[in-house]
Amino acid sequence: MKAKIIQVCAVDSTMSGLLRELNTQLIKEGYDFTGVCSKGKYTEKLIEEGFNIKNIHIDRSIKPIENIKTISRLTKFFIEEKPDIVHVHTPVASVLGRIAAKRAKVPIVIYTAHGFYFHENMSKFKYKIFLNIEKHMARKYTDFIFTQSKEDCETALENNFIDENRILIIGNGVDIWGKFNPKNINDEEIKELYKEFKIDKNNKVITFIGRLVGEKGILDLLEAFNDIDDPKVKLLVVGNAAQGERDTTTKELLSQYKSNKNIIFTGYRKDIPNILSITDVFCLPSYREGMPRSIIEAMAMECAVVATNIRGCREEVVPGETGYLVPIKSPVDIRDKILLLTNDDQRLEMMKVNGRKRAELLFDEKKVVRKQLDIFEKLLENKKQR
Repeated sequence: MKAKIIQVCAVDSTMSGLLRELNTQLIKEGYDFTGVCSKGKYTEKLIEEGFNIKNIHIDRSIKPIENIKTISRLTKFFIEEKPDIVHVHTPVASVLGRIAAKRAKVPIVIYTAHGFYFHENMSKFKYKIFLNIEKHMARKYTDFIFTQSKEDCETALENNFIDENRILIIGNGVDIWGKFNPKNINDEEIKELYKEFKIDKNNKVITFIGRLVGEKGILDLLEAFNDIDDPKVKLLVVGNAAQGERDTTTKELLSQYKSNKNIIFTGYRKDIPNILSITDVFCLPSYREGMPRSIIEAMAMECAVVATNIRGCREEVVPGETGYLVPIKSPVDIRDKILLLTNDDQRLEMMKVNGRKRAELLFDEKKVVRKQLDIFEKLLENKKQR
């Protein structure tokens, strides 16, 4: 058995989705793997699939008393398990996990910034607070940082978070040759999907996939789409409020759009590749992202993309080639770009083809995982030599 590695994130949906390929590869390569997260609807299934999951409650928001309890529980668990590496993910869990790991004297602590919590659309005051928290955590509690976006890496280095030899841009990726490959789609399943949604190949399909919360820009998209008076253009809204979310205001506002017959609220779906295969334009009008997998999945499935001009999205979308970037909170711009694409078949087809090519070139999940495993091996070897 190789070294013992503990992965830490707030919710089990992250363990089931975002970290699945990395954790699978850790097990395949002989590492002693444990995943730590709050208990949710995915935990039992993950255990059945062979993943060693331990549930410790981790809030997704700042709650001092609960957060301190979590640090205590994690510290105790790390002392008992004696891991060689603790690898932390997601904003609050990454802070609590790193403090606990250092208290437990874990030899190597790695943090993946899936998108620093601070971002350009925050107030300067709030931005500075969270930047300084990240800087402190990096300097005092972190041995190595992975960033998914180039911008996050540059920000970390410019603000002296960590030495440049202890940070690496790993990017983000999906299973572009298997799950998210247009050639692997089942035609019969697609026919059933058309029937279920009461649409056909003559429709232009716009799709949003994500948590139905304000910061994802879903209300901006709905407002934009409400101004499109064309029965041939349909909007699929895929998702629901995620585990641990409390954005009740957005939930209430969503209901006012349910009377629009051209908007289809699908709820949570497992058949994302199929949905993307019938999609013409994928839209992500988010206010904050790291390196969104949803855009990569869409490009891999030959969709044009309309996204906000924010960190991550602008590293994935090439304006005029694979899609368009629009300002945040701008329903008018979203509407205009959707109309531009749905009214120009040649432009739309060109962007679909270019998106798939870009996904193949830059966003292969196996390469992203390999970068991380190479660093694990390097850090473990360095520890042995000391």
